[in-house]
Amino acid sequence: MARVEFAERVTLDVDRSVEHLLAHEAADVEARIGDIIDACSVLERHPLIGRRVGADLRELVIGQGARGYLGLYHHDAVADLVLVLAVKAQREAGYEP
Repeated sequence: MARVEFAERVTLDVDRSVEHLLAHEAADVEARIGDIIDACSVLERHPLIGRRVGADLRELVIGQGARGYLGLYHHDAVADLVLVLAVKAQREAGYEP
């Protein structure tokens, strides 16, 4: 079973999402963020489940519609490690640098 870790940058991504949700008076903000983090746990057992978005990157689809997010990650098969690099809303145009 792979170990899942989050890059420091994911904290900034989550903060940005929380600010957006609060600004738009979304309900259950804390639960939504918890759902994003919980969804990444599927990568422990299925690290290759995400669609390829580059030679060594994959993207996990989390939720749908207004509650839809994408998690960009890298799977290191040798170390049996999944590193979640970034999280964004599905409607966002790209990953923040």
